Amino acid sequence: MKRALITGITGQDGSYLAELLLEKGYEVFGFARQESWYKPNCGSHLKGKVKILLGDLTEGVDIANAVQDSQADEIYHLASQSRPGESWARAAETLTVNGMAAVRLFEAVRHHRPDARVYNASSSEMFGQSRENRQNESTLFHPVNPYAAAKAYAHQMALIYRNSYGLYIANGILFNHESERRPLHFLTQKVAYGAACASLGIMNSPDLNERGRPIVENGQLALGNLAIARDWGYAPDFVRAMWMILQQDAPGDFVIGTGEQHTLSELCEVAYQSVGCDWKKCVFSDPVLVRPLEPGCILADPTKAKKMLDWQPTVNFENMVTLMVQSQIERLKPLVDS
Repeated sequence: MKRALITGITGQDGSYLAELLLEKGYEVFGFARQESWYKPNCGSHLKGKVKILLGDLTEGVDIANAVQDSQADEIYHLASQSRPGESWARAAETLTVNGMAAVRLFEAVRHHRPDARVYNASSSEMFGQSRENRQNESTLFHPVNPYAAAKAYAHQMALIYRNSYGLYIANGILFNHESERRPLHFLTQKVAYGAACASLGIMNSPDLNERGRPIVENGQLALGNLAIARDWGYAPDFVRAMWMILQQDAPGDFVIGTGEQHTLSELCEVAYQSVGCDWKKCVFSDPVLVRPLEPGCILADPTKAKKMLDWQPTVNFENMVTLMVQSQIERLKPLVDS
């Protein structure tokens, strides 16, 4: 039986990946902070099915212990400070968690489990204001926020450890991927939540935004720049790609994305239209929520993944957004009925 260790098992990707690996017969270990694991999280339903190793990513001893205790054949490093927008206010912490923690993991693998295969979660945010219309594995990085810079550092260190020590470390450069399990502070989930509130007639939502205000206030959802465009895919498709990357004979880097781009306005239109509402009457752009510097054209060229991994997305943009909206309606409906 293969063993796998997942950092970030309490998050969206970690929980979906754990389910996939369990279905494939793996013994799954999760690495998480005690306070994260014992409060409700995306992986709460996995209790009793996976073995949890408690620790902190910023502590090299904790990571080394997890590598030794799990004796994993495959290690998926997914944990991070996951909010690019928030990284402006937490730049130093973001570098520690998203950059240095990866290096500590690589060191632990080098000393304690050199035969393990390691997946490192890179990000399309690293491309930033790319001069290319589509980004692939050869596109130069041009990060424009602390989150992206820290991810680029970890990505480059993965290459250094791979080439210097002969370790099997693969980078998955994942474009935006969403699902029903996204926390509410993520942009796509806010839109799904706003559409659900509109559908249920909720004028002032029970859940609050980062500023302590209702996410939907007086029937209005505040967002940032509505013109931003992203390549959005469905998270379960993307974690399947993670597994496929580690099944290759040699480690490599892979861009994973749909190859289709949609604006935030389109996202709003699809979400509100799925419940028969006009998004323009329910959504407005708040200058306070606009990032200091936005990435440019971020659009995946997943040719390599499609050719070498035989990977294809199975859920399209419209269906993904509809699934997210319906999930929020199911969550909020008992509050309306009570």
